[in-house]
Amino acid sequence: EELGGNVSSGVSRKADYVVAGENPGSKYDRALALGVKIVSEKEFGELLK
Repeated sequence: EELGGNVSSGVSRKADYVVAGENPGSKYDRALALGVKIVSEKEFGELLK
């Protein structure tokens, strides 16, 4: 959020990325269904650099 992003408790088509941990669950499935880009925590950290 400090860098201009928004954190959401749900997944929608408006999302640019979904950050997936080890056991991503239903939000991962929803992101796949909506075509939202899924990144790992490590990849997300690299995006912030």
